[in-house]
Amino acid sequence: MHLPRSPLRRAATAWAAVAVTVVGVLAAPAATAAPRHHAAVDPGLAAAVAAGQEATFFVVLDSRPDLSGATRQRGKARKIAAYQALRAEATRDQSSLARYLDQAKIGYESYWIANAVKVTGGRDLVERLAARPDVAALRREQRYAIATVAMGAVTTTEVTDPEWGVKDIGADQVWSQYADHGEGVVVASIDSGVEFNHPALADNYRGNLGDGTYNHDYNWYDASGECPDSGTPCDNNGHGTHTMGTMVGAGGIGVAPGAKWVAAKGCEANYCTDTSLLKAGQWILAPTDHNGQNPRPDLAPDVVNNSWGGGNTTFYQDMIEAWNAAGIFEAFAAGNAGNGFTCSTSEAPGAQAPTYGVGAYDATGAIAYFSGFGPSLVDGSMKPNIAAPGVNVRSAWPGGGYRAISGTSMATPHVAGAVALLWSAAPSLVGDIDATRAALNASARDVDDTHCGGTADANNVWGEGKLDVFAAVDRAPHTAATITGTATDRVTGAGLAGITITAMGQGGQRTVTTNASGAYRLVLAAGAYTLTSASYGYRAVTENLTVTDGQALTHDIALDAVPRHAVTGTVYDVTGKPLPGASVRIVEAPLAPVVSDAAGAFRFPAVAEGSFTLVATPAAPVMCDGTYQQALTVDGDESVAIRLPAHSDAFGNSCLPAAYSWVSGATKVALSGDENAKSVALPFPVTFYGVSYNQASVTTNGLVNFLAPRLGDYLNSALPAASQPNGIVAAYWDDLVLDKRSAVKTAVTGTAGQRKFAIVWENAAFAADSSRRVTFEAVFEEATGAVVLQYQSIDGASALEKGGSATVGIENQAGVDALQYSFNEPVLTDHSALRITLKAA
Repeated sequence: MHLPRSPLRRAATAWAAVAVTVVGVLAAPAATAAPRHHAAVDPGLAAAVAAGQEATFFVVLDSRPDLSGATRQRGKARKIAAYQALRAEATRDQSSLARYLDQAKIGYESYWIANAVKVTGGRDLVERLAARPDVAALRREQRYAIATVAMGAVTTTEVTDPEWGVKDIGADQVWSQYADHGEGVVVASIDSGVEFNHPALADNYRGNLGDGTYNHDYNWYDASGECPDSGTPCDNNGHGTHTMGTMVGAGGIGVAPGAKWVAAKGCEANYCTDTSLLKAGQWILAPTDHNGQNPRPDLAPDVVNNSWGGGNTTFYQDMIEAWNAAGIFEAFAAGNAGNGFTCSTSEAPGAQAPTYGVGAYDATGAIAYFSGFGPSLVDGSMKPNIAAPGVNVRSAWPGGGYRAISGTSMATPHVAGAVALLWSAAPSLVGDIDATRAALNASARDVDDTHCGGTADANNVWGEGKLDVFAAVDRAPHTAATITGTATDRVTGAGLAGITITAMGQGGQRTVTTNASGAYRLVLAAGAYTLTSASYGYRAVTENLTVTDGQALTHDIALDAVPRHAVTGTVYDVTGKPLPGASVRIVEAPLAPVVSDAAGAFRFPAVAEGSFTLVATPAAPVMCDGTYQQALTVDGDESVAIRLPAHSDAFGNSCLPAAYSWVSGATKVALSGDENAKSVALPFPVTFYGVSYNQASVTTNGLVNFLAPRLGDYLNSALPAASQPNGIVAAYWDDLVLDKRSAVKTAVTGTAGQRKFAIVWENAAFAADSSRRVTFEAVFEEATGAVVLQYQSIDGASALEKGGSATVGIENQAGVDALQYSFNEPVLTDHSALRITLKAA
């Protein structure tokens, strides 16, 4: 999926020549004016705003975090330290810019892995931000097309023998001679997604709990928001399933079929955006639950494959350096812009010096005609770093099939899988990016082609040469101890599949899973460890184990089955009423979810003793019912009363049904017609997603907008949505018309400190049916900081009046967080009220 070239830059030094031109386009200072700071501005951004357009762009701050402390750590501690340093630096550096944008009523989204803020605006905003001394560059949001060179037909024939590329790099020899399949290593991809239940990929997906159930939290993230259910992995292109298959697929398609995998969908479908790629990049270093919350850098993968890129940008260099500092090995495609001869056709990020860029060759050993060559136009570095099989590579395809594709996208996962094999065999190399690259480089098979510069053993066509993972493993430090054994049921003696065995100690942490017969193989650096063996249905076994260099140790593990008990209960909604249709699941148990019946009751007939997480999710529409999540200890028959919490967004705003108490409008607002807006002064400050406002705009379509109103907002959408309008209270967002029978009024009631400010839409007509009308209001409370949405004159027989084509809720200024009550759902009733508690900060 290497992407077409695009003229991008980030660092101020790389922008020097561009900035001179851009300054002239925007606003050249007077000849006598003192020199002042001017950030580098993307030429595409400058051209867009000079033409009077608005554009979405990234404001890149000039400071960079000190990650040296992280590089001195090992294992999970290193990843945690890197994450903490990046978050702290971004919070500190972006605070002044955030205050400025808040005061200017400009929505923004912050990123910590690149120390950048995304905004939308025109020429004036570009000029103001470019003049800030803390800004290094302004870079327009880019959208890239996914590109592969050639595709074969999709087949359903299962693979049995190793594919040509797997054999060519010697992976099958690593399997046979070192019994190494990548066990204990976690790989990841940023791509178009993954078909997680593909026969070649399901077994080693880290979210697979066994028995056909899955937990996608911390194992999958849809940064693009394109999957039908963002919490469930999907691949709407096929490219990501293919690259993941080459890394870890079973049956001969994957280089490291014993490794576990996780994935972030950083590409929407047949294209990728900067926004999705940056979100995915952050998730790689600090995986989150499927809602993008509660980051866990300790669950970050070891290796990440990136079969994407384009042009000569340096924008992603910070992300790459962050991964490297955290000990996460990254591999990038060098690009498909080559023609077999022309030099300097490699593409970024694979063309950047900090990355490990990968070129492609075919089954005859010839360099692929499309493979990008160096030297890099970004920084003059030798590219690619190495070459791998990338022509007619057969791998997994959505629908349970297989397909042969060509591209440097296909070569790169061979390298990512090779690192998994290398780190599995030589744990002393885990997290040591420089030593790992050196091992790959030194073992590569040299190819003499210096027509683009370099030497016979390292040049700008082949890099260090052809990937040879068998040679790399053969030459790696073989000082590790190897522990093998079988996990069995103590009573029956039967081997137990799927037992998770984790060693934690001086040499870091490594986790493996027993195979179908209960056997396992664990490779550890010398030192003392705590060995924990655990699985659903069995009592965990914890042992102390000390291993020495080169030791071969047989260690069998016997586990005791635990009793099973019924878990029953009732689900209640946020108001305390029994709730039917709620999905209840026990996260860590391989049990299918159950659904509460008409009385809210649910039952799991047999749950093994142990500690679990009990989750209950309301059926859509969610409205004010949130998701329940609590610890559950099963040590006998359990009866649980589940009362769903208030629905909340990531910021911490929440909603509850409220007592109806209508506030009549008193002062008419000069607002009428179709697609109009009017600014009104607020009698007291309103804090909305942490920003205080003294005025807001009211639109004919039922919105209160704290940013600039967007006329033509008649088409409502689900919340959140990155497209404008953002920073809104959607009291009743629909295509409405204010005619002679309609009015918008305001009213202030109460005394200072206890005032209420109401914005009332009276008899608003529907554009779709002018015979239908609705009256509603948004009431802001000074004392509580809440906003109450109230409804009257709703015909209970009319789906339209009940909100069948309306959005109700709130959305933050960047359009990335929201508390949605309903979207195109006929759930509103006459004389009803909804209280949204707005968190102050």
